[in-house]
Amino acid sequence: MLDRCYELLAPALTRRAANGEGAVLVDATLGAGGHTEHFLSVLPGLTVIGLDRDTNALDIARARLAPFGARFTGVHTRYDGMAHALDGLGYRATSSVDGVLFDLGVSSMQLDQAERGFAYSVDAPLDMRMNAEDELTAADILNTYSAAELSRVLSRFGEERFARRIADEIVRRRAAEPFTRSGQLVELLYAAIPAATRRTGGHPAKRTFQALRIAVNSELESLAAAIPTAMAALRPGGRLAVMAYQSLEDKIVKAEFTAATASRSPIDLPVELPDDAPDFTSITRGAEQANETEIEANPRSAPVRLRAVERAAHGRNA
Repeated sequence: MLDRCYELLAPALTRRAANGEGAVLVDATLGAGGHTEHFLSVLPGLTVIGLDRDTNALDIARARLAPFGARFTGVHTRYDGMAHALDGLGYRATSSVDGVLFDLGVSSMQLDQAERGFAYSVDAPLDMRMNAEDELTAADILNTYSAAELSRVLSRFGEERFARRIADEIVRRRAAEPFTRSGQLVELLYAAIPAATRRTGGHPAKRTFQALRIAVNSELESLAAAIPTAMAALRPGGRLAVMAYQSLEDKIVKAEFTAATASRSPIDLPVELPDDAPDFTSITRGAEQANETEIEANPRSAPVRLRAVERAAHGRNA
């Protein structure tokens, strides 16, 4: 949905000049730099700050974006470190950028690097760290968490119906042999999840692998902190667009956007008080989804939910 993201963010980036001169975009999930490359190419006056916790991704993106020179700066940080990153580059944490883009979840690049352990289709080390400098791995969780803790992770982050059954089987099997490879876990899941569910509920490993990845990388906690930070960083008229790929992420984004676009005036007043007008307006009708053409070209776009908001001119921190 690259073109749609550009359509949503471009009005904020071209307010002062058609080529984006003077505008700043934060790509909060830089990855390999595809989104940033498009924005920098179309808007030759734009400056982009790219954030990513994955040092490998940063190296790839910096090489890819080197032709744009000082118009691009990459920063090694999680997206909830946005305020600190802006401060370190001489920007204020509030009212200093014109657009922010989030493309959440695991990237295609990370999925395609089998040794990272994100994909359940290939036997690989049970790592799942987006930042190789972090200590906690998926293997650590599987081999050290209690059955109750494992069940909570699988239920909360994977919405797995058979969380306790899987957790109990993990604890039983690790007593004989610790978990080190994704193939071990996939084999366990085929055995633990009832055959009837396996036939109709997609790949039996999908929810467990999602849960472990989210837990390893503290993704939901990071997102819950990052969205308000991104909103605060926008100048009046600035825009924020977020692409979420699973319901837990989208619920966080939806809740933050709903609160930010709600009036604070008492519901029984006939008119809205000036100081109580919402700080943001929605520029998408609910969550937009990829069309059939996009899904056919990129099947991984099928679950995407895209939401976007614009900061009002009267924002409280404007």
